[in-house]
Amino acid sequence: MFAAEWGTGQVLWSITWFFLFVLWISLVFSVFVDIVRSRNMSGFTKALWTLAIVFLPYLGVFMYLIVNGSHMNERTERAANESDEAMQSYIRQAARSSSADQLTTLADLHNVGKLTDTEFSAAKAKVTAG
Repeated sequence: MFAAEWGTGQVLWSITWFFLFVLWISLVFSVFVDIVRSRNMSGFTKALWTLAIVFLPYLGVFMYLIVNGSHMNERTERAANESDEAMQSYIRQAARSSSADQLTTLADLHNVGKLTDTEFSAAKAKVTAG
């Protein structure tokens, strides 16, 4: 009954407004993230931009985009690169400790006598090579 009262144009218009609302929220969050991520702004400047966006949303966001929009992509890329470097560093560190653990286990097995000299050498070469 309720759906019968809505025409196709009204549904399309509502979907358009919903899409614009989601787009606006996404833009506001992007600006807030960029404000927090910025290293060249003081805390006072960040607070002023935040207040401007909270109390004058459209003017604040559009002014921020005009003033700092060209640097937003640079900060996003820098954050992504730092994240990638941290992940690569962690992977390298984990791989190193894993190889060291394997070598320790092999040495213990060799000392106990469970591995012969040739088996130990072959296993050691495999761990250090890969």
